Amino acid sequence: MKPALTLQQAQRKSLFWRLHFWAALIASPFVLVATLTGILYIFTPQIEAVLYRQLDQVSPVAATRSLDDSVAAAITAAPAGAVLQSVLPAAAAGASTQVQFAPAMAGMPGHEGHGTTTVVYVDPATAQVLGSMASGERFGSWSKKLHSRLLQNDNWRWMIELAASSLTVMLVSGIYLWWPRGMRKGLPQANARGRTRWQQWHGFVGVALAAMSIIILSTGLTWSKYAGGQIRSLRDLTGQASAPVPKNLQSTAGIAPLGWQAALDTARLHAPAIALQLTPPRGARGTWNITSIDRSQPLRRVDLILDAGTGALLYQSGWDQQTAFGKATALGIPFHRGEFGWWNQALLLVFGLSVLFSLGSGWIMYFKRQRAGASGLPRVLPGAWRAVPVGAWLGAAVLCVGLPLLAISAAFLLLLEAMLALPRHRQMR
Repeated sequence: MKPALTLQQAQRKSLFWRLHFWAALIASPFVLVATLTGILYIFTPQIEAVLYRQLDQVSPVAATRSLDDSVAAAITAAPAGAVLQSVLPAAAAGASTQVQFAPAMAGMPGHEGHGTTTVVYVDPATAQVLGSMASGERFGSWSKKLHSRLLQNDNWRWMIELAASSLTVMLVSGIYLWWPRGMRKGLPQANARGRTRWQQWHGFVGVALAAMSIIILSTGLTWSKYAGGQIRSLRDLTGQASAPVPKNLQSTAGIAPLGWQAALDTARLHAPAIALQLTPPRGARGTWNITSIDRSQPLRRVDLILDAGTGALLYQSGWDQQTAFGKATALGIPFHRGEFGWWNQALLLVFGLSVLFSLGSGWIMYFKRQRAGASGLPRVLPGAWRAVPVGAWLGAAVLCVGLPLLAISAAFLLLLEAMLALPRHRQMR
């Protein structure tokens, strides 16, 4: 038999139920969009393998041409006036070399980041151009923008942030409501029927994926506009920001820069077996900048700066040089994107489907309550607000500071609750 709740427990439960309802009401449309677009995004590798097979894949051969030949071929196929930005040498047999070009104005002061990068794809074995495409036109770029801001500008990132903030409240309040009074009460019962059965599975699925939810929410919030700024401020305040790459490093004067193949061969002396991106020297004393681009291998991360002429190593950083925060994000963000392989994608798919089940089952229970004649808005027992422990108020304050959109929505809901309570107070007079 389920133990009877004390008055204080009943008051707290009624308030958490009310909060759970408000959070679900706010979050549902945004979470639905984020989940569906997220499921689409995680299958980017498989979709792009079909869409861009003729650009990304070549016939694997033992011998390849010099990287300089591939770059020279790409330059002839680049848009007029485009500036060579960087090169991604073929990372494996059967892969193409990608040469990235920025619009001419992108290299001018005040225009950094403007314009669309064009990628020219080259067969490393023959140095033949396979084709070109604006980087923003690839499916991966499109699906990422769809997931994060519905193909709008950065000002629309607030939607995902509001969804993540409301989901946080749903998760905390849901765990409290689910927490079993007896151990068996935490598991769905085979003899449960109707709304009770939906309720048991709704709570069980949500709590079972709590750890996964925390990872997805926390990594997603690092990209958000307002909460992301708070997270970065906390990172900097606690000394967890990654050490900046030195900006005063210069190459030896009077020595012609290494060719592309020579720079790649030199980088391979210091870098592990991982896909690299090479950025050429800028100016007479510029340096070669090389960085790893395969996020699925965070332990092999590497950043190198080489003397343009001699190839001498001027700077090197890798996994061991990252802060705890840097290592956490290096693991968490690729996991959020499903970049660790099929098992990661499968886990995210299960998570996404479970979120859809939680949303659907929650609203099914709501409408079942409506048909049963119950109030659409969960009832808060008298004294419920005073029954909340101090620790819960402090936790809520911390969440509101870290999640500004949550603070705004919380202020709005408190005002709404005050308005709803006015008629009741008048009747009691």
